[in-house]
Amino acid sequence: MSGRRLEKFPLSPQAIPGLLLAVAFAGMLAGCGRTKPVSADDPSNAPTVSVVPVVRRDISDRLEIASEFQPFQEINVYAKVSGYVQKLNIDWGTHVRQGDVMAVLEIPELQQQIQLDEASLRRSEHDLNRAREELNRWKSAYTVAHLTYTRLADVQKSRPELVAQQDVDIAQGKDQEADAAVSGAKAGLSAAEQGVEVARATLDKDRTMFAYARITAPFDGVVTEMDAFTGALLPAGTSSNKGDLALCKLSQNNILRLVIPVPERAVPDVRIGQMVPLKVATLNNKKLEGKIARISGQIDAETRTMHTEIQVPNSDYQLVPGMYASVELPLHTALNVLTVPIQAVERGGEGRGTLLVVNSSNRVEVREVVLGLQTADSLEIVSGAREGEQAIFGEQGQFRANELVKPKAMTPSKAE
Repeated sequence: MSGRRLEKFPLSPQAIPGLLLAVAFAGMLAGCGRTKPVSADDPSNAPTVSVVPVVRRDISDRLEIASEFQPFQEINVYAKVSGYVQKLNIDWGTHVRQGDVMAVLEIPELQQQIQLDEASLRRSEHDLNRAREELNRWKSAYTVAHLTYTRLADVQKSRPELVAQQDVDIAQGKDQEADAAVSGAKAGLSAAEQGVEVARATLDKDRTMFAYARITAPFDGVVTEMDAFTGALLPAGTSSNKGDLALCKLSQNNILRLVIPVPERAVPDVRIGQMVPLKVATLNNKKLEGKIARISGQIDAETRTMHTEIQVPNSDYQLVPGMYASVELPLHTALNVLTVPIQAVERGGEGRGTLLVVNSSNRVEVREVVLGLQTADSLEIVSGAREGEQAIFGEQGQFRANELVKPKAMTPSKAE
């Protein structure tokens, strides 16, 4: 300083903001000069991507259709003959086997008719016996008359002077009369036999009708509805009158039908005898199996679907008609093909798409692939990728070719 005195230069208030701005700008320039540039190839800065492997496996395209179970067959049980319910062996929910007696009707009029038929049959049988005796009597009379005439005729031929012609003529007349009587007796016997057949047929008919007083189960089933009880009058269910009172409703539930409308595009893949899986939501999605038993063979013009019936065994009666089930129909199957999850492919047109693959250098490669069969969660790769390669799962638009990434494997189950 050598004795020199510093002079003070006063700053005006207007110069202070400009000075502060200059100092800040100088600091920024100094700071920028000390920062290193960021490299795009630095692995520490590479983004993490989820990848799934390209694997070979069998895939199937499936069509899921929901429908409700129906009884294999269901009928209203009517009485064949009119009568009062005398004995009842069933109620709501009763399980019956084919031939079991469900109810017994009281029909006194029919019982009396059977007694009359039995008496008529006995009388007809008596008339038949009498006709047989009559025939035997006339056969004997004819034998004597014919023998007498023959002998007289022979004597007249050898010794005409011993027998008068009148005696021969009388014997011939008795012979012809006896022969005609035999024919009449045969006709009477035939009529008596027919009378017996008519009486027996009438008796059999009334006995058959009386047997319908015991109403039996036509098949194994469950009584799902009761319409009459003890003492009720059941009319004869021989007419088409819908108002006739039925005894009950019987359903065959040991086998159930699952009727599904198969869309037109899936019709070629439906075959009789094919086993298909199904799930029942009411039973906690219990997995069962049924068989395609019947198809209509015709597509409905309005719905463009085909009536298809799946037969489901239900021997333990765990399934109940009215429950809903979900059926999975296998449509197309590809065996041992390359597959990736649907989320790993960006679909294009005409069966093509784009697949982003992470190579051994952890860099992104863009692959144009040809696609095949598609299922609910997978796509078949016909060409453009190799088995074992790692494909990026997720949004492909945020990555570019040759970009360095950090692959993180995830299983297909997580991908779904």
